[in-house]
Amino acid sequence: MNDSNNLLLELSEVARSYPEPAGRIPVLTGIDLSVKSGEWVAVTGPSGSGKTTLLNLIALLDTPDCGSIKLNGREVARLPEDRAAELRSRQIGMVFQLHHLLPQCSALENVLLPTIPAKIDGQTALERARSLLCRIGLESRMNHFPGQLSGGECQRVAVARALINSPSLLLADEPTGALDLHATDALLELLAGFHRDGMTILMVTHSERAAAAAQRRYVLGSGKLVKA
Repeated sequence: MNDSNNLLLELSEVARSYPEPAGRIPVLTGIDLSVKSGEWVAVTGPSGSGKTTLLNLIALLDTPDCGSIKLNGREVARLPEDRAAELRSRQIGMVFQLHHLLPQCSALENVLLPTIPAKIDGQTALERARSLLCRIGLESRMNHFPGQLSGGECQRVAVARALINSPSLLLADEPTGALDLHATDALLELLAGFHRDGMTILMVTHSERAAAAAQRRYVLGSGKLVKA
């Protein structure tokens, strides 16, 4: 493989199936994927094709039946849960279709939440959280609660929360799926800005508009990835 020293993420022959009464149902049957540091890769595919399953495996929220997952050259597919949680906390940021912000916490408090298990110095975390909220255009709304923010604003807060621990990889699962066109474009421009700064992004999406923002695109179908 070329430029192996620049590989951030590498999947080889990754498979995942789920038990059903009639037997195991294969979802992913042999996934090969390499993502270099600083790339933006999009994966599209129909509902039920396994896009979220793929992200969950990369995020160490699930374990493959077989195959290899390497992050920064380190095999991570079958780490013990405590080590997987630590690595996930420090190296992987996640953004979902629904923002999953805590309604009782302000935007600033929501962004700070991932710094607690990561045991980041409080003042350092606070300064970075404020800086991120300014970066995403919410400097005047950082003390507002999710119920006081628009859907697009909540999703931008979710991006800031995913980036607070300075992860090496940002995973995005249908990040524009619940947004209107204006909010979608605003979020994609925000992601593009972080990508220009060097952030590595792997995004799964139904949206052609979102997928078009990526450098490389794959289609997931019949358990395999095909370059678009």
